[in-house]
Amino acid sequence: MARAAALASSLEAVLGSRSNANRVFEILELLAGREEEEEEEDVLCAARACSRLFGALLERRELFVGQLPAEEASLAGNCSAEDKYKIWMRHRYNDCVGCLAELMGHGAFQVKELSLCTLMKFVELEARYPLIKVEWKGSLTFPRELLKVVVDGLLPLNEDASLLISRFQEYMEYDDVRYFVIKAVTENIGQVMQKTKERPLPFYQQNVFSLISPINMPSKECDMVKFMVKQDNWEELKVSKLQAHKQAFEKMWLSFLKHKLPTGLYKKVLVILHDSILPYMNEPTLMIDFLTVAYGIGGAISLLALNGLFILIHQHNLEYPDFYKKLYSLLDPSIYHVKYRARFFHLADLFLSSSHLPAYLVAAFIKRLSRLALTAPPEALLMVIPFICNLFRRHPACRVLVHRPNGPEGMSEDPYIMEEEKPSESRALESSLWEIQSLQNHYHPDVAKAAAILNQSLSQIEDDISGLLELSAYELFDKEVKKKAIDVPLEFEQVRGLFGKKNDIFAEHFTLD
Repeated sequence: MARAAALASSLEAVLGSRSNANRVFEILELLAGREEEEEEEDVLCAARACSRLFGALLERRELFVGQLPAEEASLAGNCSAEDKYKIWMRHRYNDCVGCLAELMGHGAFQVKELSLCTLMKFVELEARYPLIKVEWKGSLTFPRELLKVVVDGLLPLNEDASLLISRFQEYMEYDDVRYFVIKAVTENIGQVMQKTKERPLPFYQQNVFSLISPINMPSKECDMVKFMVKQDNWEELKVSKLQAHKQAFEKMWLSFLKHKLPTGLYKKVLVILHDSILPYMNEPTLMIDFLTVAYGIGGAISLLALNGLFILIHQHNLEYPDFYKKLYSLLDPSIYHVKYRARFFHLADLFLSSSHLPAYLVAAFIKRLSRLALTAPPEALLMVIPFICNLFRRHPACRVLVHRPNGPEGMSEDPYIMEEEKPSESRALESSLWEIQSLQNHYHPDVAKAAAILNQSLSQIEDDISGLLELSAYELFDKEVKKKAIDVPLEFEQVRGLFGKKNDIFAEHFTLD
């Protein structure tokens, strides 16, 4: 309490009379104190005092405006007493900003948060009462350098700053702040990643992603109405133009994605790419290199890259050699288990919707999906069987796989080559769908019923699989639990053995007692 009272006294003295200007050091010394030497509460009090002090000085226009001369030279020169005071106090303001920037790396979150909020208060005040001298009509007076200090503080190299970044997001609602933050992030990435020689920096890159991924870009110029400050010639400046915002946004993401990313971050970027990045780029085709590299990595990353590639192929006429060969290679046992299953099958359905695809290609997809279905969980089977039926409806030439009386009855006789990477050489059209016939004896009655539909002639209308893509094991179980039995059997055969079958070899070794 004594320290707080002393700070309040110093603050009132400095604001009350210029003759007490030197007492500003009493506040700055406490603000600049090292973490282990100063109590957290004292640092917070000093930060609040600086906020009030320099906030008032900015509003009073008592800080020097323009290119700041060196402190010693100005005091020894022929400046007026008024200018000397303003220059001296502007240097103290710069000292305060430097201390607050360091405190954004403090161990206590309260100190970090207050430092951030104080710096952003200064950004707003400098925007209203510029310290930049307007030399010509098109001069921009927004405090870009001060905002860059804030951005640099939000992107430490060796610690997770996501909590502080989330606190900063409220300022990103201002169109001008967002524009200059985007520019500052681009500059920061160039400076930091240049020194690492392409070595990933997990904490830093995650911090950058946390800052730029929630950016909500405007779709139309008329949506850009919320600015922290507007100059007289606002309409003539780049910051008021949507095109300039898109260019800055595009440059920022390209500079971020050209460096090697940790695997987890790769996935996070690909999840939001089609919704939050590509629609707001002036030239989405610049993402071709990133997406083709991601598509070639394999596994979940390739599955996620499909969304972005789909947009580029359908909306921007991207030509991707051997696209279907690569899509075919993504079909492995994991596709029925990964959390991106719904997205993958939605896109695969779109890619295989064209009736101009050759029969051998579609047959290869049908066969591989059917073979993998033998080990798939019921919730995936209830989705993939209608998916396969839809492929038969679109490509009648593939129905030979179902109607082949003398076809292979098991894996040993099957001519289909599961390991073949090229669909054209997999010999899928020579095979039959004995796998789906096997699923007609599946333990889950819904799966057996769904598989039995291939014994009948298929209708012309495609099945809507959109409601099945997100089907989960929990939903299946919940459905069975809530099912009400209508018919009650009056006669039954007593269960014998482990599986309850007659002449079951297990019955000789296991009992239910």
